[in-house]
Amino acid sequence: MTRYIALFGSINVGGNRLSMADLRYAFEREEFLNVETVIASGNVLFDYDDRPTEGLEDLFAHMMRDRFDIDSFVAVRSRDEVRAAVEDNPFTGIGADNQVHTHFLECQPSQERFEKLLADHAGRGGEKLALGDRALYIDYVDGAGNSKLTAAFIERRLGCRGTARNVRSLARILAKMG
Repeated sequence: MTRYIALFGSINVGGNRLSMADLRYAFEREEFLNVETVIASGNVLFDYDDRPTEGLEDLFAHMMRDRFDIDSFVAVRSRDEVRAAVEDNPFTGIGADNQVHTHFLECQPSQERFEKLLADHAGRGGEKLALGDRALYIDYVDGAGNSKLTAAFIERRLGCRGTARNVRSLARILAKMG
């Protein structure tokens, strides 16, 4: 069995309220093992047979629509992928742990799309950005809450959806993953 994390976007924000107990129960009904939530914002740990994460992402997105009437993007990553998302983030250890984020993406954007994001964002804020493996690394120097670098802005430029977690949250997730 492999330990995974499902990182749901838009859970318990913007009107998409969902109890973590209900989310855990939905995973257990689908026969996932050792289901556990971390932080009440749509982070679900589970064990499952080793398989490509893209198929799991589709399954969970369908589950959210079918059971909870919530259209949510979900990124599924293994322990090694989460560890890499922290270690490969060039801003980890430089910026504040609550301001440095990994934006987990549904696809790998081209370098051209990343450069478009950089160009369109120039002069809009002090954020620092770097492209990773199905990830966008961001240091929200002045805070994510006031940033003009929103998920919708990123999605339009990169051509794929994502969901972000800060380094502090990822450290808690990694600790729970073992």
